[in-house]
Amino acid sequence: MAWTNKDIGGIIFSQYTEDYWSGEHFIKDHAFMYIQEGNLQLLDAGECLSFTSGEMLLVRKNSLARLIKRPPPGGGRFLAVNVFMDEETLKKTGMEMERGGKKPHDTAIRIKEDAFLKNYLTSLVPYQEQAAPEDLVAHKIRELVMLLVRNNPELKTLLFDFTQPGKIDLKAFMLRNFRYNVTLDKLAYLTGRSLATFKRDFEKIFDSTPSRWLREQRLKEAHFLISEKKVKPSDAYLEVGFESLAHFSYAFKQYFGKNPSAVG
Repeated sequence: MAWTNKDIGGIIFSQYTEDYWSGEHFIKDHAFMYIQEGNLQLLDAGECLSFTSGEMLLVRKNSLARLIKRPPPGGGRFLAVNVFMDEETLKKTGMEMERGGKKPHDTAIRIKEDAFLKNYLTSLVPYQEQAAPEDLVAHKIRELVMLLVRNNPELKTLLFDFTQPGKIDLKAFMLRNFRYNVTLDKLAYLTGRSLATFKRDFEKIFDSTPSRWLREQRLKEAHFLISEKKVKPSDAYLEVGFESLAHFSYAFKQYFGKNPSAVG
């Protein structure tokens, strides 16, 4: 098997022996990631952040991002520990802490290692090897939250913000995020709208339905990547949010009258 994930209820141990493009681009809860081995690329609306063995990051909730996980050069495995901090846990922990300060707005925030975090990660090893009670796993997630804000007090305002996304500029948001293969209800949520309002506002702005506009934008972007950037069709379809190469090739030929491999 090229990959395995062991999920113990909010803490996931990941292992990949081949390059892996994430299929889920909507980050629902704040996620802490520790890269044990290999390399991680996080693509955020055209920007690319890279992380390597020994690095830690926090990915903010309600974000759209694409993750590319690669084993070390020359072979081996990509290994990572992922801890998801759900709202209920954060609310319980936040009651004990003062908040304030400026909230970071980056999708991914690099976390500096310290002795406490290093020991915390070591303490998770038994959880990977054997079953653990649910309440003990919840305690480990709370422990991580407290350790993160200990040396990164600016994270308090981010982690303990429980407000829903507010209504934002729909046109700017869609032009920035059309590459992500997420459902319309998630896009509506992230723009601070109900699905019905999202569709109504969208058609007023773009004079098209969301599904038709997204398909056309992704195909045009793929054409640009293949013809101008010389990206292979087998890579381009992933970059613009298509689920399979076959589906992409069919849609591309329907729209442009030729196969992706004939462009260039």
